[in-house]
Amino acid sequence: MTRLRRAVRGLIAAAAVLLTATAASATARAAPEPKAPKDFVALSAVDPTIIQEIRYFTPHNFVGRRIDGYRQPLCILTRPAAQALHTAQKQLLRKGYSLKVYDCYRPQRAVDHFVRWAQDLDDQAMKGEFYPNVDKTRLFEDGYIAAKSGHSRGSTMDLTIVELPVGPTRPHVPGTPLVPCYAPEAERFPDDSLDMGTGFDCFDTLAHTLDPRIQGQQRANRLLLKNTLENLGFVNLAEEWWHYTYKPEPYPDTYFDFPVTRQSLTTRR
Repeated sequence: MTRLRRAVRGLIAAAAVLLTATAASATARAAPEPKAPKDFVALSAVDPTIIQEIRYFTPHNFVGRRIDGYRQPLCILTRPAAQALHTAQKQLLRKGYSLKVYDCYRPQRAVDHFVRWAQDLDDQAMKGEFYPNVDKTRLFEDGYIAAKSGHSRGSTMDLTIVELPVGPTRPHVPGTPLVPCYAPEAERFPDDSLDMGTGFDCFDTLAHTLDPRIQGQQRANRLLLKNTLENLGFVNLAEEWWHYTYKPEPYPDTYFDFPVTRQSLTTRR
């Protein structure tokens, strides 16, 4: 009888451990996603006329697949940055142009995805378009990939200018032959942007905003973007003609990880 009682107690204890583990697992799965602070907004709520082509929601990027954390093709920014873009858009609309954003707030999980991709030297599916002249072993050393991004602070965006009216363009089809991002405008992937000399996310020194090899209309187009935004408080990253940060940043030292979705902007603190 004693042995039977011990066996029963053992079974009860084991069952209790299993139930506890199951409950803990269920709790972990049900843990709510982080939310954006209240002063983050969808850009479309501030200015619905700015065109959005959120590249990391699509496979047309240097990784070649949708990036972690991008659940909707949505530009999210801190309100001051969004309002400053609205002012820039009003100026450009009067000249027959529109802004187009490629990326805005970027969750830390997306940056982590970039890091994992950069460490996988066998994955070079998109090299032919985005980094044809860069050895993948140098992506960290050359500054193309980093463990932290200003985008995760909410006031940085990647963007360009398009001429209005915007006409139809062919969609990106995975598996089609890739053309270098620095090829002549008529040859590289068409995305309606004014000719900036390279495409977006071009890992090449030709993408440096004031690279002396970029002249004529290409340079004038870069300066139109640069002068319009810098007059409103934006600061350009010299190595990327498309990269701007609105200053002063509300969160200069905070790297957020809420997903890119409208749900991140509801029921917030």
